[in-house]
Amino acid sequence: MTARSIRAAAAAVLAGALAVGTAACSNPGGGAAGSGKKDSAVVGIAHEPETLSPLLGYGKDGNSKLFDGLLTFDADMLLRPALATALPEVSADRLTYTYKLRQGVKFSDGKPFSAKDVVFTYTKILDPKTNNPSKGELDAVKSVEAKGDDTVVFTLKYPYAPFAERTVLPVVPEHVAAQQDVNSGAFSSAPVGTGPYTLTKWSKGEKITFSANPSYWGGAPAVKKFTMAIIKDDDVRATRLRVGDLDGAILPPNLAKTFKDDKGKKTYAAKTYDYRNVTLPTGNKVAGDTAVRQALDLAVDRKAMVDRILEGAGKPAYGPVPTGSPWFAAGTERAHDLGKAQKILDDAGWKPGADGIREKDGVKAAFPLWYLSGDKIRQDHALAFASDAKKAGIAVTTQAGTWEVIEPRMKQDAVLAGGGSPGDPDFDQYNLLRSSLAGDGFNNMASYANDTVDKALDDARKSGDQAVRKTAYDTVQRELVKNPGYTFLTHIDHLYVVNDKWKGLSTQVEPHDHGLASGPWWDVEKWTPKK
Repeated sequence: MTARSIRAAAAAVLAGALAVGTAACSNPGGGAAGSGKKDSAVVGIAHEPETLSPLLGYGKDGNSKLFDGLLTFDADMLLRPALATALPEVSADRLTYTYKLRQGVKFSDGKPFSAKDVVFTYTKILDPKTNNPSKGELDAVKSVEAKGDDTVVFTLKYPYAPFAERTVLPVVPEHVAAQQDVNSGAFSSAPVGTGPYTLTKWSKGEKITFSANPSYWGGAPAVKKFTMAIIKDDDVRATRLRVGDLDGAILPPNLAKTFKDDKGKKTYAAKTYDYRNVTLPTGNKVAGDTAVRQALDLAVDRKAMVDRILEGAGKPAYGPVPTGSPWFAAGTERAHDLGKAQKILDDAGWKPGADGIREKDGVKAAFPLWYLSGDKIRQDHALAFASDAKKAGIAVTTQAGTWEVIEPRMKQDAVLAGGGSPGDPDFDQYNLLRSSLAGDGFNNMASYANDTVDKALDDARKSGDQAVRKTAYDTVQRELVKNPGYTFLTHIDHLYVVNDKWKGLSTQVEPHDHGLASGPWWDVEKWTPKK
């Protein structure tokens, strides 16, 4: 789960009653439902953020709608200027990044944007007192200074190769955010930014409503009202789209295909770095056993999961890096091999009992596996994993719950989790695997500890040499074959079904995001109505 990307996971709408869910927000836009107006859009997403403050992690990968970063990503995931006028000027030693800032930009409250706001944003995030779970991504920053109103200079401790990609981080107004407690102040739910939209209302667990910013420096959006309806249950989301409550939604493959013959809607498929995996907590006597981990890694039938659960909309996952990425370590693919999995367990002393479930030293090869209730894709992955594990003699009991129920159990119980971030491997792997982050919220959920992996992650993070970094990340992936603290299952394509009434829709390569800042609405400010 996010981060990762993202701290975009929180409990949303109660998952069981379709009728209740539909009645509760049958008109999430507050005006005409769904496609009732040409200049408004209502989309269904799976999760809501815990905060709308970038100081606490919101929008750190871009596309926040309420804010802008110094840079942004275009449709091809290439960096483009946003609040900066150009890409940064980088010193020869790669330790200094200088940004020239766009002039005439104003925050939504009418106050001017300047370099001091950039300095405040980055300084505040790096403050030890600030509860930003992703501040480690800015570890390389030694200082940030304003040179007048229109120039900002970052000085790094080491040549962190993907630093420019981290400056898509949203910038907040010092004159507002500095006047309140960063962790508990009103800014978290009543933000002020420079983005294409302003916040109209956030009804937690139900919807987030945005209004177009008429004075946006990039031009006023044609979609004047944009609403994200938070609907955790996949079936409810599909039904709401079908009856016209929604203009678009992120859907699992089995539900997306039910709209195939609907001529009024289009389906968009986005390639992603989004993976599903099973955490194997080190603190669990069974899941933390190296032989059990190795056996599970071979017992799972990843191809069957792609074919049956994702209906082909994805591919097998052997680690956080998807196959086909230039960062993928060739040769780390693992074939489904139940016989080899059983032999590993036999050799390690895990012997089958009378019921077929293995035991060792009086310990039964059994552990619980939690998944997020209402999430059909996670549920199906969990059930498939449990079925494959049982064939190897390991009893996995699947249980559904909200994150409030699951999080306190993560150090001992396995979780059907997810993650993934496009771009640089550091963005996901460091938080996922670094032993120093074990038990730190949703970072390193398995409490994975491997000295070789720690060193490789540090070497890759602190080197500006691409070849050195590639070797380091290859090492990480090969270590995960030897001792997989997670069983990676699939990389998932994201599917979105949207009313076909706008022009300009596209998708990016996406993170593990649940449609919050991705999907065809990643640049909704550029949509125009069809005539």
